[in-house]
Amino acid sequence: MYFTDRGLEELVTRRGEEEVSLAWLADRLQEFVDLNPEFETPVERLATWLARLDDDED
Repeated sequence: MYFTDRGLEELVTRRGEEEVSLAWLADRLQEFVDLNPEFETPVERLATWLARLDDDED
């Protein structure tokens, strides 16, 4: 199990029944980066990956 798995499991346990918009998620990620600028690159990579999930792979 990766360390992040515990955080993801907690997220599902605490907030798994909620529905949120992508705009809300983007705002929370930006807030996180503002508080933790050292994580800017990983958050950017995650956001880009999520944004491109439906792109056709060549």
